[in-house]
Amino acid sequence: MIYSSGANYLTAQRKRVLLFGMSGLGKTHLSNMLRDAGDWFHYSVDYRIGTRYMGEYIADNFKREAMKVPLLRELLMTDSVYIASNITFDNLAPLSTYLGKPGNPDQGGLPFAEYMIRQEQHRRAEISAMLDTAHFMQRAEAIYGYHNFICDTSGSICEVVTPEDPKDPVMQQLADSVLMVWIKGSDAHTAELVRRFDRAPKPMYYQPAFLHAAWQEYGATHGKDEATCDPDHFVRWTYARALAHRQPRYQAMANWGVTVTAEEVAQVTSPAEFDTLIATAIDRR
Repeated sequence: MIYSSGANYLTAQRKRVLLFGMSGLGKTHLSNMLRDAGDWFHYSVDYRIGTRYMGEYIADNFKREAMKVPLLRELLMTDSVYIASNITFDNLAPLSTYLGKPGNPDQGGLPFAEYMIRQEQHRRAEISAMLDTAHFMQRAEAIYGYHNFICDTSGSICEVVTPEDPKDPVMQQLADSVLMVWIKGSDAHTAELVRRFDRAPKPMYYQPAFLHAAWQEYGATHGKDEATCDPDHFVRWTYARALAHRQPRYQAMANWGVTVTAEEVAQVTSPAEFDTLIATAIDRR
């Protein structure tokens, strides 16, 4: 690790931390709090994915839909209107909408083959965005004068790395650049995330082998095919399985850094309390 002890972290002139774990446990909340305090640069991996690496895919998808409307088609063909994504750190809807859900097109579903193409685009984009971390850390200091750096990762980071492999290129670069911090949720947190997802199911990235197996099992269990599958029902059915699939992968990633609990994160209200939490996690490792 880049810090040898809690005291070493607390006295470091440059605090460089990466947060990972399930979506909804506090990564973005902590990152926003640190950024708003004025001393930390906030690097959002999801934002980088949705702008630098998938922005063109997202905008082109909007344009395809607009071309179905005669008025908008005419305006687009004459360069009279401009269509773009307005993605922000706090609103990633353009990215999740583009990823989509497989199933009945009348219910907003995508053909499974197209869904998998978009999943692969996201996989490549997420790896690239993670490998940009060191560059943004240097950029934040060289251009803006930020010595402290917080990387707010996607919940799917564990799907695009092989943490058991000591030569995994993404894990190696991250471990050399930042302190990796797993925000570990309890069974109660997992149950709450499932309830929250059930209320508002959203597209996510999953490993191809996991998705193919889930798609086959769902079809066999529910007697559905691509034309009859309810997209929302499929992603709801898949979500709890995905969390169980991800948990051991997060655990393996934690061997490259330190662990804090979601309960501990919920108590943090200031950068000073954040620093104390991280120092404590380093010392108890």
